[in-house]
Amino acid sequence: MGLVLFYILGGITIVAALGVVTTRNIVYGALFLLVSLMGVAGLFVVLFAEFLALVQLLIYGGAIIIVILFALMLTRETDFSIATEHRRWPVAAVVSLALFGLLASSAINDSSLYNSDRRSGIGIEELGTGLFENWAVPFEIASIVLLVALIGAIVIGRSGDEEDGGQA
Repeated sequence: MGLVLFYILGGITIVAALGVVTTRNIVYGALFLLVSLMGVAGLFVVLFAEFLALVQLLIYGGAIIIVILFALMLTRETDFSIATEHRRWPVAAVVSLALFGLLASSAINDSSLYNSDRRSGIGIEELGTGLFENWAVPFEIASIVLLVALIGAIVIGRSGDEEDGGQA
């Protein structure tokens, strides 16, 4: 049952990831990204990594998608149309497929190293000790960087409104 669920969630993740890169509407791209990140969280649950699934949903699925949508709301429509019209997408598609092939072949070649019949998770006490003793400062630095980026987006968005005379 676990293997079937793994393949279903993997398929959903891959289809949503393809939707991210193929859609022309950037809001739909953000929603496809959310579905893809939720699929990855489901894969983490299947692989007995519940904490990573929770982090995936809360940080990436929640906060990052909201920041992306917030940045979209602050972007002018004219800036958008110029950025989405490009002719280099075939080169990007070939490079993406080559990178996917490289990653897939390395994962298949190394899969025998990671196969085991016994699955185990990490204890909550060990996880908490590791997070709050070893990773507390990097986590706080990352949160400060995200806060500064959000404040910068607000400042850039407001400075554009003042140039237009405050009219939307």
